[in-house]
Amino acid sequence: MKTLSFSFIIPVYNRPEEIKELLESFKGLQGNLDYEIVIVEDGSSLKSEDIINNFEGQLNISYYFKENSGPGDSRNFGMKHAKGNYFIILDSDVILPSNYLVEVNSFLSNRYYDCFGGPDGAHQSFSDLQKAINFAMTSFITTGGIRGGKQQIEDFQPRSFNMGLSKEAFLKTGGFGKIHPGEDPDLSLRLLKLGFKTTLIENAFVYHKRRISWSKFYKQVNKFGMVRPILNKWHPKSKSLTYWLPTFFSFGLIVAIGFGLFNFMLPLYLYVFYFAVAFILALISSKSLIVAVLSLVAILVQFFGYGYGFIKSTFNIVVLGKQPEKAFPYLFFK
Repeated sequence: MKTLSFSFIIPVYNRPEEIKELLESFKGLQGNLDYEIVIVEDGSSLKSEDIINNFEGQLNISYYFKENSGPGDSRNFGMKHAKGNYFIILDSDVILPSNYLVEVNSFLSNRYYDCFGGPDGAHQSFSDLQKAINFAMTSFITTGGIRGGKQQIEDFQPRSFNMGLSKEAFLKTGGFGKIHPGEDPDLSLRLLKLGFKTTLIENAFVYHKRRISWSKFYKQVNKFGMVRPILNKWHPKSKSLTYWLPTFFSFGLIVAIGFGLFNFMLPLYLYVFYFAVAFILALISSKSLIVAVLSLVAILVQFFGYGYGFIKSTFNIVVLGKQPEKAFPYLFFK
């Protein structure tokens, strides 16, 4: 295998302060490995150029500004202009631990894959809300289990907040599509169809801020739910009953509350047990009572948001037979 040359691809949209934090974490990377950073400003009104200029001479950064066309197209733009033969794609709202690139390089040097994904966690500096949302998004008892965890190493579907892609795989697939969100699992599924292998590098984790308000979090997971039936339509072999779980969970909770009004409490007790387990797990992982309580709210927002989006999209795409681009134009960049 030829020597790996890494290019970090980072699209950014109106988030200069996040880019500053991310670039500061680059300065602490271990291993003395050569790499470049390609930042693509996606038509932002709040530009990051001045902040990036402050790192001149400290980091090898290429900065590009283009008209807004979405994160997928911006990543493709960055990969086209990158010099490396292996791209590491990050969201602007992540922070890298010091051993990140050492872990990636060591893994790929011993067992090469054309695409990898890494997990995410909450940094100690994150707010209680961010930590709670992180728990809801990553725990095995929530949709973290649906997305695939440690039990699914091979054929892992990476997410673009922490994703590696070889130049060869990029050229063969053409990169990310126009849908957003959902452009990352779509690319992963196309890679698998072409015979490329994907994997999870467990130790290549990042600190991921995610959304910083309940409304933004709901909007995000609601879109995740709407996207999945579209991906199922494009990639029929990816269908799974597990994607229905948030819908079943939400509908079941409403029914359980209804039964409780007529003194039939067993279904409601099952939900109480589930939330008690979730509370304990969140408390153990965060060591914070506030985060544990907020985690229960985050789980409710996550399941109801995703579940409603999923059933709404399924009705339009499957039952009514609408074309995704016409049914949900706001999920696609032109």
